[in-house]
Amino acid sequence: MNKQEKLEKLFEQCIEELKSINIDVQKNRIIEIKINTRSKKRYGCCKKISKDRFKIEISEWVMDLNEDIIKNTIMHELIHCMPRCNNHGEYFKNYAKVINEKLGYNISRTGNKERDFSISNLEFTEKPINFNYKIVCEDCNYNFFRQRVRRNFTRKYRCGKCGGRFNVFKIRGLISTNHRKIFLYIIEK
Repeated sequence: MNKQEKLEKLFEQCIEELKSINIDVQKNRIIEIKINTRSKKRYGCCKKISKDRFKIEISEWVMDLNEDIIKNTIMHELIHCMPRCNNHGEYFKNYAKVINEKLGYNISRTGNKERDFSISNLEFTEKPINFNYKIVCEDCNYNFFRQRVRRNFTRKYRCGKCGGRFNVFKIRGLISTNHRKIFLYIIEK
């Protein structure tokens, strides 16, 4: 059985499990599922093609993990096909809570690659990330790093902790992370 066939089989199992708790995700909806061979970081995504048509993509590397982790990812993306669940807001959380309680899943907003690789008895190796920008909140000094920043970032986004405006600093030189540890950076405004 190839990876796409395995994915389709697990997808059908998830649909049947949802039906068993009276959640008909396919009611008036067409949902396609396929493997994404390009994505290296995210587990999966759900794209709304039209009002009643969705395309779920599961990253190829996820298909090497345990079946319960793959099904957890599929369930996460299936929730995004439900009305008002295109984000990780209140409706998404309610569906996730019901599915977690009734079917024993562990659906959350994000995954933990290191944990999932460990559970699947696979070696976790992640390449260091080279960041180009440091983002700092003007009010609370909360900061984080990014490889890319949109041109209108400071106008469009506010700090999630305090609502303050962001300053974006271009990094000259090297900043690299390996398992979330930052080594060296030189900043210019």
